[in-house]
Amino acid sequence: MGYIQEARENHVKKKVEEALRSKMKQKALKECDHYSAKYAECAMGKTISVIWHCRKQAKELNECLHQYTNESVLEEMKKNYMLEQASKEKNKL
Repeated sequence: MGYIQEARENHVKKKVEEALRSKMKQKALKECDHYSAKYAECAMGKTISVIWHCRKQAKELNECLHQYTNESVLEEMKKNYMLEQASKEKNKL
């Protein structure tokens, strides 16, 4: 499949992309809830020192979030969205 063809297939409107990004972030936060709780627990009662005291927890949280919020995940969500839309159009006919 050529680059132009692939770009057309994964092209969605800006509003749809924003909704998909939001959905992606919500899923990431849900999946990484354990790590965010550990970070929040570490950060409790700290101000600037949170930077070095909670470095390990922040790194774990960021690594987890990155698994669910990257361009390949977004592209997969776009592809699934486009397939759903095509299926809906097909069923209307």
